[in-house]
Amino acid sequence: MSEDPSSQHRELIDRFGRRVTYVRLSVTDRCDLRCRYCMTEDMEFLPRNQILTLEEMARLARCFSSLGVVKLRITGGEPLVRRNVIWLFRELGTLPGIRDLTLTTNGTQLGRLAGALRAAGVNRVNVSLDSLRPERFRALTRFGDIGKTLVGIDAALKAGFQRVKLNSVILRGVNEDESLDLVRFAMD
Repeated sequence: MSEDPSSQHRELIDRFGRRVTYVRLSVTDRCDLRCRYCMTEDMEFLPRNQILTLEEMARLARCFSSLGVVKLRITGGEPLVRRNVIWLFRELGTLPGIRDLTLTTNGTQLGRLAGALRAAGVNRVNVSLDSLRPERFRALTRFGDIGKTLVGIDAALKAGFQRVKLNSVILRGVNEDESLDLVRFAMD
């Protein structure tokens, strides 16, 4: 590192001395599903005035980028239920140094937003899919429609993301009998 303080590159270092290059940014605690393993039936959400604005999140991401972060994963709750979230993705997609902008989602909003997300600079999408059986999907999510998630996965594939990854929570006695079906679905 140079002796000139103005030319020094600042980095984000964790307490173990490791350089931090990957950050997860949760944009909301709200979700349009109520997955049994994730939320209680009578979930209490944070008051909106305690959640960062989209502008504040963009500023925070710019700070992370300036400290050497190259990968941002946007999560929630369900990030795509946040009003005007596409604006945030557009801002994040223009940050210098960010090589990987990823979204983790339940897929229910991807049918209408996949193209806009890809255009904004999102590289990859992780979609939660815990069952391929409509009745079981509804039971796991308390009221979800697997059709919306499947349409979202198809839209993500058509939008041309570098990768569309499926995440499944396998629960003993609940959906473990679908493990192979979920693997086959992912391979197809």
